[in-house]
Amino acid sequence: MTEQDPKSPGDDLNKHLQEMLSKGNMQFMFNPGAQQQPKPSSENETDRVLAEALEKIREFNLKPREVRDYLDRFVIKQADAKKVLSVAICDHYNHVKRCIDDLDLFQKDYVKPNVILMGPTGVGKTYLMRCVAELIGVPFVKADATKFSETGYMGYDVEDIIRDLVKMADGDTELAQYGIIYIDEIDKIAMQDSMGSKDVSGRGVQVNLLKLMEETEVNLFSQTDIFGQMQAMMELQQGKTHERTINTRHMLFIVSGAFEKLSGVIERRIEASAIGFKHTLADGGKKNNEYIEQAEAQDFVQYGFEPEFIGRLPIRVPCESLEIEDLEQILVKSENSILEQYRNDFRGYNIEFDITEGAIVEVATEAYKEKTGARGLMTTLEQVFRDYKFELPSTSISSFEVTSKTITDPSKELKRLLKENCHAQQGILRREVDAYAHRFSKEHGLVLEFDEGAIQALVEMSLETDKTIRAICEDRFKDFQFGLKLLASKKGRKVFTVTQETVNDPDKELSRWVVENYPS
Repeated sequence: MTEQDPKSPGDDLNKHLQEMLSKGNMQFMFNPGAQQQPKPSSENETDRVLAEALEKIREFNLKPREVRDYLDRFVIKQADAKKVLSVAICDHYNHVKRCIDDLDLFQKDYVKPNVILMGPTGVGKTYLMRCVAELIGVPFVKADATKFSETGYMGYDVEDIIRDLVKMADGDTELAQYGIIYIDEIDKIAMQDSMGSKDVSGRGVQVNLLKLMEETEVNLFSQTDIFGQMQAMMELQQGKTHERTINTRHMLFIVSGAFEKLSGVIERRIEASAIGFKHTLADGGKKNNEYIEQAEAQDFVQYGFEPEFIGRLPIRVPCESLEIEDLEQILVKSENSILEQYRNDFRGYNIEFDITEGAIVEVATEAYKEKTGARGLMTTLEQVFRDYKFELPSTSISSFEVTSKTITDPSKELKRLLKENCHAQQGILRREVDAYAHRFSKEHGLVLEFDEGAIQALVEMSLETDKTIRAICEDRFKDFQFGLKLLASKKGRKVFTVTQETVNDPDKELSRWVVENYPS
């Protein structure tokens, strides 16, 4: 529209909607001339990263063993799961690569190697998938099945997970259509509750997820996304034709769950197949995951899943429980292990620690008692290091050793460590006095000179009250700037000596200074 054109009836609406979008922190450009403007460097960088990601998919050439070896660097144990996932991933992305170059193949029916991972919490199911997605360079999004509702109005719409995937791809639908969807706690939407009664809402969620796993077009903006709907209306008015939907044909779906009661379903099926009498296993009974290994489609249906839903998850693999030895390996051999995270936390304060083999065993033993798999390691280490993180950054300690005693009685060992470094701690506290005096001078233009008696009094207060020098000084001298500025304006005095008496009773000393300089 030129300057001579009459004002469009939609201009006021456009302006109003633009203002609303701006207030919602959604930066959309509706100026028709905006396409000719150069993109900010951050947008150019995003485009470059997305282009590289798509190119990586087009050039996918990984072998299953290579994927397995990569996963071995990060996840301990789970050999079967790694093998199955490696094959499924390579099969899927080899197919995707061919589809990108062959549009006819792109349109043909394709049975995706969607996977069910079965196993207890904390064994590495989510971490496996994150590592796979990072290796391939595709968007990855995780959701818990318990968040979903049948309608989406009373919970999380199943299609929202597709929209989340697009967000992870920075809005690039071409890249997002090749992403990985990971849904945890899938066993919680089975249609059987603990009493054996039907949970009809679970069936509705299964049906909706089934559509996504097969193939469907998902609107990029949900009906409850007000800003998205406004953007769509604005673009429609201006004749813009952006992608409004995304197809799920080539999205890989991985679902997982603990399936704690599935082993009972399998056990009953196996026993029922015995002829004439109740079958007893020679070894006195198998472990849960040994039964899980024998899971069949009928077991999942009996558990409460729709046959069509299970049919779209053709690959099923159990994950093994973690033993104490596995938790030890996670601590010392896994890349980006939780122990390395704690090392980095302490390095933020220029503190290093060494950990003995005995301490590693003790951590793994305590973590195993938590019954939460690898997550138990963080619980244990947090209990051990919580007070260390709080105390040590304010001390002169730059290194310490973690032994089995540190794990079994961290409080006692911390007190011993602090006591051994008590003399050096006094030096730290003295420097904190100097730091406070410097801040006071910089802020108020007045100089506080602390004599030896004052410094020693503040150090003793800090040790006795467990407060920092800064907190003590800011509390005791909070009104000093007012009185001292009064003296400075009267006498031109800017340097004041703080003695032990001043520290012990600052208000009395400040009053005395004022009275001495303002005789009646």
